[in-house]
Amino acid sequence: MTTRTSAIEVTGVRKAYDGHEVVAGVDLTVPAGTVYALLGPNGAGKTTTVRILSTLLPPDAGEARVAGYDVRREADRVRASIGVTGQFSAVDDLLTGRENLRLMADLGHLGRRRATDVVEQLLERFRLAGAADRRAATYSGGMKRRLDLAMTLVAGPRLIFLDEPTTGLDPRSRRELWALVRELVADGVTVFLTTQYLEEADRLADRIGVLDGGRLVAEGTAAELKRLVPGGHVELRAADGERLEELVRRFPGAEPNASALTVTLAHDGSLRTLRRLLAGVDEDAITGIAVRTADLDDVFLAVTDRPCADAVPGGVTA
Repeated sequence: MTTRTSAIEVTGVRKAYDGHEVVAGVDLTVPAGTVYALLGPNGAGKTTTVRILSTLLPPDAGEARVAGYDVRREADRVRASIGVTGQFSAVDDLLTGRENLRLMADLGHLGRRRATDVVEQLLERFRLAGAADRRAATYSGGMKRRLDLAMTLVAGPRLIFLDEPTTGLDPRSRRELWALVRELVADGVTVFLTTQYLEEADRLADRIGVLDGGRLVAEGTAAELKRLVPGGHVELRAADGERLEELVRRFPGAEPNASALTVTLAHDGSLRTLRRLLAGVDEDAITGIAVRTADLDDVFLAVTDRPCADAVPGGVTA
């Protein structure tokens, strides 16, 4: 049973195509009012997972409850509770921005007065009011993505699925969409996000799951995941060649770079270790220090088996 504080609960969900298991026993829980990011290489099963949770595909096994409802037995209730923004825009280029939103209001059976109010509010919130009566075909990629997300929100869902929503957007448009997601979560909306942008997950997500080969191979907060992977280092820049040689002698395991006058040492990122490392080093011997800890790139590479997608049999995108 999904609790009031859980927007999504998944236990042992599986899905296969032509004998190829795309989702292989996934378990996860998403607290209400949070952002959950699902990472993974192409073909890992991210989109299939979203399709199952949004009732577009039935699972072969396991149980999934979304907004408190079973995705198989109560699919209509699930659909009435969620919004979905897929990888490809649902915007109709022949309609204006206002008309696209009004169409969604009609499909959601909003009354005329309520529909008008909701459409105007969304146009303002998503900074589309000035272009509301232009055909969507004239919109930039970022504007179309904002309109697409606004269309998802017309019916007022408290849980939305964003399947790689910023793919193809420029950095400014991506950050604008991130700001909108933060506003939604601040209002109590739950967001289930799939993405291949590790920075996106790092900035937005309360919890992150890493999917590979249809299995959840790691899960936690960004900080928890980063602690799973060693790989931090500190780089010391020597004052001159003679001081570089001194540092190399002092730190036998260091990697020297004579042209850059630097030595690189393994480091866990803690202040205590850094102080111990520098104890006794002459202040005049070094002119700079750079510290790097493991990031989500390191986590991703460490816990996934393949850098890019394996093709899914039958031409089905996972």
